[in-house]
Amino acid sequence: METLTMSKKEVDRVDILGRLLRKEINGTRASALLSVSSRQVRTLKKKFTSLGPKGLIHGNRGKPSNRRLPEKLRIRILSLLHKKYPDFGPTFASEKLVELHAITCDPKTIRSIMIGERLWAPRRGKKKSEHRDWRPRKESFGEMLQFDGSYHDWFEGRGGIRESCLLATIDDATGMVVQAVFAEHEGVLPVMGFWKEYVLKEGKPRCIYLDKFSTYKVNHRIAIENPDAKTQFQRACSDLSIQPIFANSPQAKGRVERLFDTLQDRLVKELRLARVSSVKDANAFLLAYLPKFNARFSVQPASRTNLHRPLTPNDRKSLASIFSRHTHRTAQNDFTFSFNSQWYQLTATQTIVVCKKDVVTVEEWLDGTIHVRLRNKELNYTLLPERPKKQNAIPWVLSSMPERQSNKPAADHPWRRTFLPKPARVNISANS
Repeated sequence: METLTMSKKEVDRVDILGRLLRKEINGTRASALLSVSSRQVRTLKKKFTSLGPKGLIHGNRGKPSNRRLPEKLRIRILSLLHKKYPDFGPTFASEKLVELHAITCDPKTIRSIMIGERLWAPRRGKKKSEHRDWRPRKESFGEMLQFDGSYHDWFEGRGGIRESCLLATIDDATGMVVQAVFAEHEGVLPVMGFWKEYVLKEGKPRCIYLDKFSTYKVNHRIAIENPDAKTQFQRACSDLSIQPIFANSPQAKGRVERLFDTLQDRLVKELRLARVSSVKDANAFLLAYLPKFNARFSVQPASRTNLHRPLTPNDRKSLASIFSRHTHRTAQNDFTFSFNSQWYQLTATQTIVVCKKDVVTVEEWLDGTIHVRLRNKELNYTLLPERPKKQNAIPWVLSSMPERQSNKPAADHPWRRTFLPKPARVNISANS
């Protein structure tokens, strides 16, 4: 006896066609029950009459698909996936097969191949999280930028670099990565250098969306007591009339967070394929990579208006001063002040009157030079030689003093009399 494997749909067709042959129903009724045309009912009836239930099974069942990949092409794809793209995602791998090997294949096909080879695991459903309201994109380019830094092993240990920081900003309206730079860290000077280069190239954005990292916001308790306390970055934004906005959660600035998730997957592999092993070469690589990345992922804004504001002549003149580290020092009675363990002398010839105890602003520029200002005027100064160190006289004084001798009081010393046992009383009678 032959065993047939049939689906529920095919079993239902056997029942309906059997009733049709027994004339329990007519062709029109069978067509309605099977949700097919009357012509297809006649075709199924003919197959069922000649072959029985086997005639209702699809003829290609158990046979390879006519649209499957050729075996040679499939073997070549498997070889490339194992050798060059074992940790790539299906979509990214399919893009690289087209770009570098002229192999055009649907990402879904690559995905099924990678799952079969255990190079890719299907993702599970996302866990339920707290409810968050959707925020629409800004309408115009330059209306709001999201900015952050990401520490990651971008070079996978090449060139002896274990971890570096990628500073990047993405436009909220277009999703375009306007600028990205590899830096040593997310400190004040690298961030200042990033935004100085940005405003020179694009102009001043209206606002910047940031997290509450200490470079951008004062998180100490003093900030609650004094709302005017600002970081160096907040002061620079205030000088250029740029509004910083601080997110209360990573999800609030999710666009730049998702950008780093994508770059930590794609950019790491692109740097590997290009054999980039230094920060300098990586920054040069980004200049050519970002336009291709933006063409792939950016969107059209609701408005074509560019809301970046051009720099004024006064802005350009004071840009180096704005994007620098400012520190306040008090001029001593001899018109000197100390900065970074070094003493500076304000000269007698100045553009403005300098008095004792005036608080001057010491600016540490991005090029490493030191500039001193008072009431928006730059002061002249000279670098003093290192002052002579004081001799450590304390050991000499201690060594010259005689050793202290301890004096142990006697047993009948007045200090000890209160602790001596009292003599017993002797009663002497009058008759003795």
